[in-house]
Amino acid sequence: MALQIDTRYPSVDDLRRRAEKKIPKFAFEYLDGGCNEDVNIRRNTSELRKVQLRPNYLRYHAGSSLKTKLFGIEYNAPFGIAPVGLQGLMWPNAPEILAKAAFEHNIPFVLSTVSTTSIERASELTEGKAWFQLYHPTDNKLRDDIIKRAEAAHCPVLVILCDVPTFGFRPRDIRNGLAMPPKMNLTNILQAFGRPDWSLQTLKHGIPNFEVLKPYMPKGLDLKQLGKFMNETFSGRLNEEKIKPIRDMWKGKLVLKGVASEYDAEEAIRLGIDGIIVSNHGGRQLDAGQASIKPLSIISKKYGDQIEVMMDSGIRSGSDVARAMACGAKFTFMGRSFMYGVAALGKQGGNHTISLLKTELQQVMEQLCCEKTTDFPYYLIK
Repeated sequence: MALQIDTRYPSVDDLRRRAEKKIPKFAFEYLDGGCNEDVNIRRNTSELRKVQLRPNYLRYHAGSSLKTKLFGIEYNAPFGIAPVGLQGLMWPNAPEILAKAAFEHNIPFVLSTVSTTSIERASELTEGKAWFQLYHPTDNKLRDDIIKRAEAAHCPVLVILCDVPTFGFRPRDIRNGLAMPPKMNLTNILQAFGRPDWSLQTLKHGIPNFEVLKPYMPKGLDLKQLGKFMNETFSGRLNEEKIKPIRDMWKGKLVLKGVASEYDAEEAIRLGIDGIIVSNHGGRQLDAGQASIKPLSIISKKYGDQIEVMMDSGIRSGSDVARAMACGAKFTFMGRSFMYGVAALGKQGGNHTISLLKTELQQVMEQLCCEKTTDFPYYLIK
């Protein structure tokens, strides 16, 4: 489809600044923040941008193509939209906006268990192409039912998380009342009044809910009861005992997200998982951990011929996508970048952000004389 860029916002940083002015402070800080002292969220991007690529200007060049095959499917670009929780809090109807844009641009959209649209609706908007990311339930019957819904919705890929054994300690969310259980305080209400577009859209689309979980939640939960329900319903710690039944049940492609060590990569291969996403949850879980680009370089080199190796965390531009792929990522995902776009530009934000990233990445490839996305490692300065 034709690329649609709003020339007022020619970078993700521009979208971020606009988003900060468009949505309430509590919503922006939930989107923008990491955990603890925010060290690793900054490290993710700064260390990724230390990666340097070498152009070959005199090489014969027949043109560059962003098309990339993953799990036998050809996508129009080597990046997708990562799962993000509470998307509708940051901008009303955000997951539907992004699912539609991803479908139109033929890139993956991954729906989170704790996002604000249902599996069925995401599948409808993408004609069965949306991926689904599962937070592991404590109850096996609930786990099985959610997986059956994803299967019935024709989701081609199921993503399971290994990097949320506990929720990250996020001081800003605690101050803003967005920890579990969440609460709406006077400060938040005043912030909402100061963002009339956001408030009107929220009135139009309704207070965001955990739509995937709605069938399992008792009616009339207050906020304290919601916190208790979430804590009792989900256990984020994965191990072989929890992964095996999912692998046996799920006939599609299975991806493990949150891999940050060679040990976990080896375990994923041993358990028959089809792909891994090297990630530190966007710097929201372990502030003292590595930037994701560090383990990616090691894991892709050692295991890239045995399992599909992907990456998220810290990627904010087409140049960042190129850097990650030069270090061995077969595919990349971004969460915040797309949410900045939707928060800044509403229903135009998805198409704008995807078009912007495609344009940036195309320019990098043409500059390098890189014809295919699989060729990026050849341009890495080691």
